Amino acid sequence: MRLWIGLYLPQLPLEVFSPNWSSDPGSVVLEHERVMAISPAARAAGVRPGMRRGGVLMLMPEARLHEREPAREAEALQAVAMAMLQYTPQVAQAEEATLLLDIGASLRLFGGIRRLCRRVRENLAAMGFSACVSCAPTARGAWLLARRNAGRALRMESMTRRLDRLPVALLPPARPFAAWFEGIGCQRLDELRRLPRPGLQRRCGRALLDMLDAAYGMNPELFEWIAPPERFQARLELFDRIEQADLLLAGAHHLVLQLTGWLCARQLAVERIRLLLEHERGKVARPPTALEVALAEPTWRDEHLVRLLRERLGKLELEAPVIGLGLEAQQMRAMAPPTESLFPDPGGSEEDRLRMIELLVARLGADNVLQAVPLADYRPEVANMWVPVEQKVSPSVRAARMPPDVQSLPRPAWLLAKPIALLIRNHRPFYGSPLKVASTPERIEAGWWSETQTRDYFIAEGQDHTLYWIYRERIVGSGEDAAPRWYLHGLFG
Repeated sequence: MRLWIGLYLPQLPLEVFSPNWSSDPGSVVLEHERVMAISPAARAAGVRPGMRRGGVLMLMPEARLHEREPAREAEALQAVAMAMLQYTPQVAQAEEATLLLDIGASLRLFGGIRRLCRRVRENLAAMGFSACVSCAPTARGAWLLARRNAGRALRMESMTRRLDRLPVALLPPARPFAAWFEGIGCQRLDELRRLPRPGLQRRCGRALLDMLDAAYGMNPELFEWIAPPERFQARLELFDRIEQADLLLAGAHHLVLQLTGWLCARQLAVERIRLLLEHERGKVARPPTALEVALAEPTWRDEHLVRLLRERLGKLELEAPVIGLGLEAQQMRAMAPPTESLFPDPGGSEEDRLRMIELLVARLGADNVLQAVPLADYRPEVANMWVPVEQKVSPSVRAARMPPDVQSLPRPAWLLAKPIALLIRNHRPFYGSPLKVASTPERIEAGWWSETQTRDYFIAEGQDHTLYWIYRERIVGSGEDAAPRWYLHGLFG
């Protein structure tokens, strides 16, 4: 299922990073001498977006005023995108401080859409941002829902209903024609979709129709995914001069989340990191304080790294105030491959293994949890059998092995449950194409005590170079002119 998460970060114009933005005494971001973003404390004092600088100081003389810096906004958005790479490698940057995440293949890994969205919000809060999080089957639909903070829509029908209620002005190509849409009474997207398309294209251009069709899943969407750099180096300028080391943990967590996303995108685990504490510049400049953390076992999870940094920062005494942080990944290795066993090791004890088997039998039924028992027989189809795992097997039966002269002979990776009779064309066995015998025969003649089998086995090759294990059945007592019967019994890997 294709599913997208849209992240709209309306607080990206913050000129400074503050982990305590919600409890800030009063910060205001200005653009061209007008208010663009405000903290909750400033809003409570009466400050509103669009207000001039003089009006802000009249209402709140103690307010912290910051000028908007687009370069810092781009860095912040890039930092959030890097952190989101831990959930999917397909992260794209869209218009107006919005990120799009293709998470259709990640839902089961992270426990469903609700848990995944909750984790995304927790990461953003740890980085000092709040976002409008949406979910939709199309990327442009997720973008529109995020821009309006309209929630999640997991199916096309529910997404269509939500999009129909959104205002036309949300579409960037429609904004230059806002007065015209208002004049004809077209205010919502469902009303826009009912307008004649040829006239709408002549009036507003093709871009509006393309964006509308992409939102409703009628047009394919192409994106340029954000690629992680070859090396990880991240930096964060703090909101103030910090003189206590333990207060640096929030900023360090901000950087560790970026490292986590980078490691997941590169399929790496980190063994050593270095946290740089930057001090004052200018005449009193001094080199950064380096805090190196070596891990006993490589990891790519932020919880463990933050726990180690908390311990190190709690014991560190700062010789000078810190104004910035930097994080470097110094030593990495490939992520550990998944276990080769079907089930993870429960702890190594026989008691734990038996408890796991009991749980499987209780959930799946005794007939669905089987064990293989080998049999000393030349006939391939009866060389082993499957019995319930709870059935007791004697040591003598379990110790049975194939005769030693059979171990050196080739056997297929996939043995059919029942041999398939082959067609004969031009005196050759046929299975999709004529089969060419590529080995000397192996004669198996056994089972006189139950069902006698007399077969000559060969390795055959098809025209596509696939190797098959076939046999020619010999009928005891038949004449020399009897036509041989060929069967397919296995396929080689």
